[in-house]
Amino acid sequence: MSMLHRHFILRITTKLLMPFILMFALYVQFHGDFGPGGGFQAGVIFGAGFILYALIYGIDAAEKVTPPGLIRAVMALGLLLYVGVGYFGMFLGGAFLDYNVLRHDPVHGQHLGITLVELGVGTTVAATMITVFFSFAGRMRRGKRPE
Repeated sequence: MSMLHRHFILRITTKLLMPFILMFALYVQFHGDFGPGGGFQAGVIFGAGFILYALIYGIDAAEKVTPPGLIRAVMALGLLLYVGVGYFGMFLGGAFLDYNVLRHDPVHGQHLGITLVELGVGTTVAATMITVFFSFAGRMRRGKRPE
């Protein structure tokens, strides 16, 4: 029996749930400054969605959807976004990660700064989770056991 037929229900369920998992991660990401949630939680949900995809469809299929080079670039961009917001605040005359100076009034500056920083955290956490998973899965695929 082929792999496709053995895990038919899991594959269909995963394919149906993936858009909802990723949409929920986006909701948690952008609702985080108004309630529970934020970048870290959204990154974990987003990363877990891709890990679920890799577990059900295989590492090779997951690497086609999310190439490791792209994931490393997203990880770096998330970190650069976080640090960039901090330095941009300093450039505008505030302290590191002082969001008040980012907009015409402090309330709008706080909102913009928190949104950008949380986006940087979310993308970095998701990319890091996926990278760690691919690293361990690759070691297991080559026959090496994690220590």
